[in-house]
Amino acid sequence: MSRPADLLISGGKIVDGTGAAGYAGSVAVEGERLRMVGPGEAPPEAGRVIDATGMVVSPGFIDLHSHSGLMMLAEPLHEPKVRQGVTTEVIGVDGNSYAPFPTQQDLASFVHLNSGLDGRPALAYDWDTVASYLTRFDRQVSVNVAFMVGNSALRIAAVGWDDVPADERAMDRQRALLREGMQEGAFGLSSGLDYPPGSYATTGELAELAREAGRYGGFYHTHVRYTLGDRYLDPFREAIEIGRRGEAAAHITHFYHRLTFPGGPDPMLQLIDDARAEGLDVTFDAYPYEWASTRLLILIPMWAQSGGPMKTRERLADPAVRGRIRTELKERGQLFAGQGGLRDVRLGAFSRPENLRWEARMLGEVIDERGADPVDVLCELLLEEDLGVNEVTPGPHTDGIRRFLAHPIGMVGTDSTFVGAKPSPRTYGSYPRILGQFVRDEGLLSLEEAVRRMTSAPAARLGLRGRGRLVDGLAADIVVFDPKRIRARATYDEPRAFPEGIEWVIVNGTIVVEAGRHTGARTGRSLHSGRD
Repeated sequence: MSRPADLLISGGKIVDGTGAAGYAGSVAVEGERLRMVGPGEAPPEAGRVIDATGMVVSPGFIDLHSHSGLMMLAEPLHEPKVRQGVTTEVIGVDGNSYAPFPTQQDLASFVHLNSGLDGRPALAYDWDTVASYLTRFDRQVSVNVAFMVGNSALRIAAVGWDDVPADERAMDRQRALLREGMQEGAFGLSSGLDYPPGSYATTGELAELAREAGRYGGFYHTHVRYTLGDRYLDPFREAIEIGRRGEAAAHITHFYHRLTFPGGPDPMLQLIDDARAEGLDVTFDAYPYEWASTRLLILIPMWAQSGGPMKTRERLADPAVRGRIRTELKERGQLFAGQGGLRDVRLGAFSRPENLRWEARMLGEVIDERGADPVDVLCELLLEEDLGVNEVTPGPHTDGIRRFLAHPIGMVGTDSTFVGAKPSPRTYGSYPRILGQFVRDEGLLSLEEAVRRMTSAPAARLGLRGRGRLVDGLAADIVVFDPKRIRARATYDEPRAFPEGIEWVIVNGTIVVEAGRHTGARTGRSLHSGRD
């Protein structure tokens, strides 16, 4: 007689995350681990049985890009993500990690600077190392986290907030902090080369840091330098070159094609194929929505943000600086209506009572009501809201989304943001949209292949040996969904709508979503590179 299990999921179609064809079987959960029950094998007795007839049983989804490093601590049920099947997500992305920060003043200033993207929740910002930060997640949140060390944090500690070169002493300091972070569980180095002060790093500096991460089994995870060269292929060429010089794996996150690019998606994908043919370890993730989101401060040139948040505020109040900003935005074509223009930015995350009426409204509406110069309105809003405004703008083109998701090495990273009344719908709907629209309705990918892109492929990129597949002895992170009903309900107009068809989510052996509703369980934890 087989030993009893805590939980048995029976009657479903097992899609194990490897890409292999699905099969009928059962999954038993014993503590935090899986035990597979194959066809013809008698299922064990169990304390609880889930009838998954007509449903798919798969590994929990692994999100390679999430801006939840602060908001998850403030809202630990993390419903936007766990209710779409996410059981592990990568934080510390875009170079914007919240550790290591040797001084609390620098941590507070960085939270301030980045508040329009990651929020500024009321937390005790009293950690300093990667280790002390990660303890905040253990058994306190509903999903697991895999942490990347952001190069902005390294630069602040070693170089400061200004756009100056990192000398050898500063490089030694950055390497030492990164090495310590890797030893404390980080999975690699991230950069966000539109976000100061990390964006002030050179190609060579980043290659040296990528090399250091690689020594400890980590990889380079990058939001590329979109302002570089031709603003089309050159940003991605630099990312590949950083991996080449650093002899490290390079992962391009939120890889997508914009209509404003001067060419199509094929040359972008060819860069990836050529690099891999050369023997380089280059991968990417993409999100399946047409709407991007970040901090409104991204519209301000990087030179104006040198020195940190207080210096940035001083410059935004300076008429001469505004004149220079106006000239640059005009040269970029952003002072005109149309995709990429200031007027077509949707605003969010307001805090001052007099500005709350602008929540989820267009910047063009504010400009018209105030009857002022667009750059003056932009700068005044940032000053009034202490830099903490979020924006939602047109992002990837739908045809490019399909091409990137169908590419053999394409994976999924939602780039989810959690501030403002109307964030990008990718925060609530990414995985259901892929499984519903792109898999079931359009046949872009097989179900088994789509699940592989969401589970074992990102687990392999991270080096997670114990997650991403339904295999005996691995961690019991599981999603049970109805392939006929699964669909995203999140749209641009109603982005905070939860999906349909995801019935059960199990994290570390505990039911977190039951019959589509959160149970209140918080069994997630920080994962550690080389251990999990």
